[in-house]
Amino acid sequence: MLPQEVIRRKRDGAALSREEVRAFIAGLTSGRVSEGQVAAFAMAVFFRGMSREEAVGLTLAMRDSGAVLAWDLPGPVVDKHSSGGIGDNISLYLAPMLAACGCYVPMISGRGLGHTGGTLDKLDSIPGYATQPGLELFRKVTREAGCAIIGQTADLAPADKRLYAIRDVTATVESVPLITASILSKKLAAGLEHLVLDVKMGAGAFMTNIEEARALAESLVAVANGAGLPTTALITDMDEPLAPCAGNALEVAHACEVLLNRRADPRVLDITLALGSELLLSAGIDDTAEAARARLAETLASGRAAEQFDRMVQGLGGPRHFTENHEKHLAAAPITRAVHPDREGTVAAIRTRELGLAVIALGGGRRVAADVIDHRVGLSGLLGKGASAGHSTPLCLVHAVDEASFAAAADIVRDAYVLGEAPPPRPCVLSRVTA
Repeated sequence: MLPQEVIRRKRDGAALSREEVRAFIAGLTSGRVSEGQVAAFAMAVFFRGMSREEAVGLTLAMRDSGAVLAWDLPGPVVDKHSSGGIGDNISLYLAPMLAACGCYVPMISGRGLGHTGGTLDKLDSIPGYATQPGLELFRKVTREAGCAIIGQTADLAPADKRLYAIRDVTATVESVPLITASILSKKLAAGLEHLVLDVKMGAGAFMTNIEEARALAESLVAVANGAGLPTTALITDMDEPLAPCAGNALEVAHACEVLLNRRADPRVLDITLALGSELLLSAGIDDTAEAARARLAETLASGRAAEQFDRMVQGLGGPRHFTENHEKHLAAAPITRAVHPDREGTVAAIRTRELGLAVIALGGGRRVAADVIDHRVGLSGLLGKGASAGHSTPLCLVHAVDEASFAAAADIVRDAYVLGEAPPPRPCVLSRVTA
C-alpha cells in the first residue's frame, strides 16, 4: 500500500490493520517513506489516536524493524522503565538489586528529555563506561554481571529512533500511542520476559495529573500484555524530586551511597522496593510483596547489590571497585555553594520541573541535541515538601562551573520553592495498573 494511503486513512479516522502499519514502518526503516510522510503520519496519530489493537501492531512493527534478542539464561529476564522525572536514579540501584535476586536485567535506557535527566547521561559521568556497546558485549555483561544498562543500539528498534527524531521537531511527542510504541518496541526488542513501568505524575513529570498518568499507564500495560510481555505499572509521585539531588555525577554518587547502604531516603526506598517486588512476583521468585521487599532490601544490607553494580561497571569499561571509590572517579564542580530562601518557612510546594531547568542552566542538560553535557554540575541536598528552610537550612547546594551559572541557577531554585503551610503527606505510590 502507498504510504500516503495509510496517512489518509488515519487522517480520516480509520483503524489501520497490522499489515498497513507494518508496511508503513518497513518503509520508514528502509527510507522509502519520506520524512514529510512520517511527520504527517505522526500528526494524524496525534489527532486521531489509535485503538489498542493498532498500538499493539505499531509496537510489534517497530520491534521487528531490527534485531530481537533471545536469551538462554538460568533466571528470568526482567526490566523496569520510568517515564522520567527529577532525581530519578532508581535504575542505577534497582538493576543490580534485581540481579542479586537471581534476575537478569538487560536495560536499554535513554538520555535526558526536556527537563528530565537521562540514565545514560548519568552513566557517562563514570570514566570509561561504554553506554553504547555492541550487542555481543551487551550480552556478555548481562550474562556475567546479571545486569547491563546501555543505550539503544543501531540494531534494536531502528524505526523508533527515526520516528522519535521526527516527532521531536514536529510537536508530536505528547501522543499516548506513539509514546507507548516508542517505549515498548525497545523493551520487546531486548527480549524481556517481565516488565514493570514507573509512570511519574506531578509537577516534575511529563504527566502532571492523575488522569494523564493513568491514560499512559493503562495504554502501556494493555499494549505490552497484548504483545505478549507480562507487565504492570505503578503511578508514582513526582511533585518533588525523588532523590535529594539532580545532576549526572551527583545522582551516580547518591546511587553508590544507596548501594553501600549508607543512605535510607524513605521515598527512594519505598518506590524502589515497590517496583522491584512487582518484578519478583511476576517472575515467580516470591509469592508475596512482603517477601519480595525483604529479599530486595537484603541485597543492600549484605552488599550484594553493590557487587553486581561493580561487575556491570567494570564489564562495560569503567573502573574496578567503583562503588566504594566513586568519589575518586566522579569529577566535581569547582563551585559548590548553598542557596537560602529569602525568608524562614516550611516547604509547601515545589515547582519541580524548574529544578530540572536549573540543572540545564548549569550545563547539566541539553538545550539542543548537539549540546555537550557537563557531568559535574547540578543540585544536591534538595529539601522536600514539609521541610523547614531558612538562613541556617539551605534549599540546596548548587554545583556550578562559574559565578554566572551559579547565580542563574540559584534564582531558578528560589523561585521553584514555595514556602507556606506544611502540606498533607502524599504516598509515593499513587496507583497500580494491571492488565
